[in-house]
Amino acid sequence: MYRIIIIEDDKAMSDAMHRQIESWGHEVHCVKNFQNVLPEFTEFDPHLVLMDIVLPFFNGYHWCSEIRRISNIPIIFISSAADNMNIVMAMNMGGDDFIAKPFDLNVLMAKLQAVLRRTYDLQGKVPVLEHRGAMLNLNNTTLTFEGKSIDLTHNEFRILQTLMENRGKIVSRDTLMVRLWEVDSYVEENTLTVNIARLRKKLDAAGLSEFIKTKVGSGYMVE
Repeated sequence: MYRIIIIEDDKAMSDAMHRQIESWGHEVHCVKNFQNVLPEFTEFDPHLVLMDIVLPFFNGYHWCSEIRRISNIPIIFISSAADNMNIVMAMNMGGDDFIAKPFDLNVLMAKLQAVLRRTYDLQGKVPVLEHRGAMLNLNNTTLTFEGKSIDLTHNEFRILQTLMENRGKIVSRDTLMVRLWEVDSYVEENTLTVNIARLRKKLDAAGLSEFIKTKVGSGYMVE
């Protein structure tokens, strides 16, 4: 169904994830050369990345940044360093989700499937959302304004999609968090704040200043 690349140097863990994901019908590749990950990434051409933070030679943040130069596919960080600083750092670097070690393989699959579903299962929706001249294409997850394309991570895309679908209405933080992660378990609110701030910075740089407005105590909206 989908191609998943695992960037994890603990062989026992990577093998366990490989078997679990493959049992769901996905194609899996475990990176072997941690000194130069990109050749394996580009050759495999994955739909999703599972990324450890602590790796030989260069850490997961480095490789996330390198992948973001050439691809916007979803990246899920997996790490035992699950403090707030690392979670926020992972989101800042372009990550789409964070799973703390140790984790149950069934939980891993639930999160992985949710990310794949919200990233690629866009059929049956209105193909384009428009506001203030900004065009959000739901088929290829791109945003264009005045002929220029604005790169978005998948979390940023989902935030913008939700706000534009509810144009003129206040969207609560809880609604956005449910839309992003599609799980009932608690998610650190800092991750949403970081994604909103990063999205606003990109919109401002493109000339879409104050595109997203904060309604104190209520949420966010586009008017």
